Amino acid sequence: MSDSAKAAMGWAHTARFLTTASQLHQLPEMELPEIAFVGRSNAGKSTAINTLTQQKRLAFASKTPGRTQHINLFTLGPKDQPDAIFADLPGYGYAAVTRSAKYRWQAVMADYLRQRPQLAGVVLMVDPRLGLTELDLQLLDFVAERVHMGEVRLLVVLTKSDKLNRRDQDAALAGVQDQLAAYSTQDADISVALFSALSKKGVEDVAELIRSWIDDPLPGFGAAQAGGDDASEGDEPATADGAVAGAEDGEQPS
Repeated sequence: MSDSAKAAMGWAHTARFLTTASQLHQLPEMELPEIAFVGRSNAGKSTAINTLTQQKRLAFASKTPGRTQHINLFTLGPKDQPDAIFADLPGYGYAAVTRSAKYRWQAVMADYLRQRPQLAGVVLMVDPRLGLTELDLQLLDFVAERVHMGEVRLLVVLTKSDKLNRRDQDAALAGVQDQLAAYSTQDADISVALFSALSKKGVEDVAELIRSWIDDPLPGFGAAQAGGDDASEGDEPATADGAVAGAEDGEQPS
């Protein structure tokens, strides 16, 4: 392991719970860069976070559909002077979640990704056997403009890569890169990485990349997306029924 990888893994291991919130206005207004972790239910998001931070129970994967409906924040760095925050957003796409819950969480997640000034990067967890699904693309649309403008970085992590052979891993990586071409601009900073919690493939690389986001912020970081009022709990976003939102189901190791 290189010195930079050791430093990045040590930094990730400092992650500790800060707070949980079900609405944006409940989130603390700390002047620290936030890295948001998002993904479909059972994409291995919680497992990946726990592997990255080398903590078995930092991120909670609910066994009961509908239970995980909060944004959980974790600080990183020295306790008395943290330098970053991980934001664990609810998994989406679980069919048993009520329509009203889907709409509410779609509004909360959309507002967070579009408007949160502290958002510095988004880590999207994707099952490489599925690639970017329609729900993943809908979520990316929420933050696409900020990625295009160089305000927010994007990393797509292909979890559970150990379930594929080398040829299929390469094909999955190339397929997602092709899907992401539509989001690329001169200012956009977009990466894709293979990851496995079982074999530890890609863990150090992901830790180093996220750490580099903190050490080298984008010029546009902190510029909140203009326009749009916070959605209320009763609002229904103008998208198809069953779009991004919902509770995170239990996960299998990634």
